[in-house]
Amino acid sequence: MSDPDGADHRRLIIAGSGIAGLTAAIYAGRSNNEPLVFEGDEPGGQLTLTTDVDNYPGFPEGISGPELVSDMKEQARKFGAEVENGVIESVDVVDDPGPGHTFHVTLSSGDEYTADAVIAASGASARTLGIPGEDELMGYGLSTCATCDGAFFRDEEIVVVGGGDAACEEAVFLTKFASTVHLVHRREEFRAEDYWIDRVMEHVEDGDIELKLNTEVTELHGSQAEGVDHVTMVHHPEGHPTGKLDDPETEEFAFDAGAVFYAIGHTPNTDYLEGLDVEMDDEGYLETAGGDGAGQTATGVPGLFGAGDVVDYHYQQAITAGGMGCKAAIDADGYLEDLDRERAAAESEAPAAAEGDD
Repeated sequence: MSDPDGADHRRLIIAGSGIAGLTAAIYAGRSNNEPLVFEGDEPGGQLTLTTDVDNYPGFPEGISGPELVSDMKEQARKFGAEVENGVIESVDVVDDPGPGHTFHVTLSSGDEYTADAVIAASGASARTLGIPGEDELMGYGLSTCATCDGAFFRDEEIVVVGGGDAACEEAVFLTKFASTVHLVHRREEFRAEDYWIDRVMEHVEDGDIELKLNTEVTELHGSQAEGVDHVTMVHHPEGHPTGKLDDPETEEFAFDAGAVFYAIGHTPNTDYLEGLDVEMDDEGYLETAGGDGAGQTATGVPGLFGAGDVVDYHYQQAITAGGMGCKAAIDADGYLEDLDRERAAAESEAPAAAEGDD
């Protein structure tokens, strides 16, 4: 495409204002790359849904997720980053006559920007059930990250929702803290690998995990002051009970619980990159170079780098997202320095070539 008229040009644009994006902004700002950060439709990322962060290094008393994000945003601005409200709708490439290319970034508002490099740090959104009580209790007894929040619920009856690898892994992990973990799955059979099913069944035999199969959670009860008090569940012997609520065999019941963990997957926020020839896996996570040495966060599109949960479907921790944001900023800085040299060389060669044509 041609260069969009009137677009505001920036050296580096960062998509996302979670830990990965803000860490990238801090490092990019310190490298004089004047990053422009767009917050996205979930400003601050998933960490803003966590009331207490107890495992981020440097905070022995813990820190709230929103406070940590706010402090990092202030730190990024201190080093010259701009953080703007805005959702990136699309990114594509402008055809440039010289070395490299320019990215064309369009916001949902219709505003347009161009950039020499882009860091995709747009994260992944945890899937939810969309049931009553969910919005009010997210971060107050309802969580999507056992590693982040499990230790807050010692000796509680904990409900884990899901039937795949993540649900089984989180259920096993939570046995370290819970009085009992109740693994709720809407079908009879788990979708997890045999390894994780075997681990779960070992804990079932030990009495640490109880299975609630062919069962779904339909409502969460409690308050932000007191946390989760109990949940409503439905059961049908043939599974998928919420699709059979009028069936006389469907049983509805209340269950006392001190915490609920969703482990039903994440959706990477990569739709805005569909206009680029960038590799993603079957779930939509960005593929990056990885390996050792420089360029680990580079994608197959020169100048586009990936960091945080938009790439990492396994660890999904604040500290690992921050580390990847740091890498992405350093990789982007190296790319931009090389691009500057190439463009400067091309500009110096152009007059010489013109003189030779005379």
